[in-house]
Amino acid sequence: MAKTGELQPRWHHVDAEGKILGRMAVEIARVLMGKHKPTYTPHIDTGDFVVVTNAERIRVTGRKADTMHYDRYSYYPGGYKETPYRRVLAHHPERIITESVRRMLPKSALGRKMLKKLKVYRGESHPHAAQQPKPWMTS
Repeated sequence: MAKTGELQPRWHHVDAEGKILGRMAVEIARVLMGKHKPTYTPHIDTGDFVVVTNAERIRVTGRKADTMHYDRYSYYPGGYKETPYRRVLAHHPERIITESVRRMLPKSALGRKMLKKLKVYRGESHPHAAQQPKPWMTS
């Protein structure tokens, strides 16, 4: 069983160019939870940091680009809004990856802590060069 202070998280880099959204999100969620390590412990945050670049170049299969939408609700009457996938991809592509990964993590305080270790950026550059992230998904 892993203990909280014993673990040293690593940094991984994922280039999202040409990757399928769901398949990439599953791998990222595994790394954030720490399920790729033999020291995985369900009640301890054993995961690593993940930096995703080229968020605007992800792919979805089938007709998902036409039919998918993102919901939000303001908790006021009539405050339900739907935003189509294509509009979110054009304006905030980082949110697409963050939302798909968030839905695969535990729905608890531990899951919210894990999600904070995900860094998503539009374009090639990111400010985490000092952490020397290693490439994760090369295929």
